[in-house]
Amino acid sequence: MAKRHDREQDTPMKDAIATFFGFVILELFGHLNEALRRMGFLRIHSSIETGHENYVPLYQDFADFYKRYVFRRIRDCWNRPISSTAGAEFTILDRTTPDNGWHFQFTGTSTRAINMGSYNYLGFADNSGPCIDATEATTRAYGGATCSTKMELGTLDIHRRLESVVSRFLGVEDAITFGMGFATNSLNIPTLLGKGCLIVSDELNHASIILGSRLSRANISVFKHNDMQDLEKKLREAVVNGQPRTNRPWKKILVMVEGVYSMEEIGRAHV
Repeated sequence: MAKRHDREQDTPMKDAIATFFGFVILELFGHLNEALRRMGFLRIHSSIETGHENYVPLYQDFADFYKRYVFRRIRDCWNRPISSTAGAEFTILDRTTPDNGWHFQFTGTSTRAINMGSYNYLGFADNSGPCIDATEATTRAYGGATCSTKMELGTLDIHRRLESVVSRFLGVEDAITFGMGFATNSLNIPTLLGKGCLIVSDELNHASIILGSRLSRANISVFKHNDMQDLEKKLREAVVNGQPRTNRPWKKILVMVEGVYSMEEIGRAHV
């Protein structure tokens, strides 16, 4: 069996340099095209904002420049239209561009591809299989939504069953489930910690965890992704040194990690 590599390999220097110079060349050609457009030699196909005197511009200069002259040339690497569900595999519509990305024309053919950039962890986007069957049955029994918070009128028997299963799995007395992950992290972390507390956070934690940590007003220390030696080092330093300036012991120290690093890890394949 091949050895599994838990740590991401560093980008080779030659690849990093080639990528950097590739973007530099794209930007240089962009400035050249922009100059030719201003002199009337080239036609611009995107929207042009007019009549905005004394108003805040709708478009930022560099962002608009980047979209027109840098991202436009390479956007077909990512902005690909599909004609199927966004499951583990999907069907991409083939297309060509006669003018370097300003316009596209469909060829009438398609390509079957593996979906490497999706939030479809458990198959909820598929139109067949156990997830869609369970979703259909539950929707018929309970409707599309409870239309309110659990505190007001939103608690159903399936919520209580879910919380019971979670509490048994974790070996705790009880559990509370939330219907939205971002709000769960960003709004509940501040209820657990505050000033005088320390959060030791994985460097690849989700934006919701980062936001909740900042809202808590606790100090934040970041350790390398899945690196237990670096985590131990950060914890030892926190316990020995205490709070900044006063060196008092921390009121609480909370290690913050994820089960699925959705912002970074989903697209990585381990052998």
